[in-house]
Amino acid sequence: MNDYYQYFLAVHIIFVVSWMAGLFYGVRLFIYHTEANDRPELEKNILQKEFTKIEGRLWNIITIPAMCLTVLAGALMYYTHFDFLVTQSWMWVKLGFVGLLLVYHFICQNIMKQLRNGIFKYSSNQLRLWNEVATILLVAIVFTVMLKSAVNWIYGLLGLIVFSAIIMMAVKIYKRYREKK
Repeated sequence: MNDYYQYFLAVHIIFVVSWMAGLFYGVRLFIYHTEANDRPELEKNILQKEFTKIEGRLWNIITIPAMCLTVLAGALMYYTHFDFLVTQSWMWVKLGFVGLLLVYHFICQNIMKQLRNGIFKYSSNQLRLWNEVATILLVAIVFTVMLKSAVNWIYGLLGLIVFSAIIMMAVKIYKRYREKK
């Protein structure tokens, strides 16, 4: 089974990319879906039906299968190298971030269901900020895996906090720019 680790790793990386693409694009669709409320009634109805359809297809055909295959390939990687969980403290940090990404995924799924039912709890600006959470988690996971050190990930976490602040400021600056137009 050890011989298959590289294959599982390759599959894992491929489906992480697909899953992240689904998460990024899905929340972007939620933003447009929400902004359709500002359109005239006929246009709003057409757009919201279309966004509901596109969101459902994206989620069910790409995002959920990619998430499942990411987790499965990751589990198979751990199965072939179970010692990682015992000898590599950074692995627990990575799994913590992955757990947060899974929570993010299911919150997004709930938002999609709310939008489908005409429930708009979040403004487009709040969704823009929410969209950046996936970016922050992706950066945290990649840096944790690449640094592979319980000490270095602490510096990485500090960098992540700074990175998060920069992203949030960028979203606010973009909002001001959009409002001036």
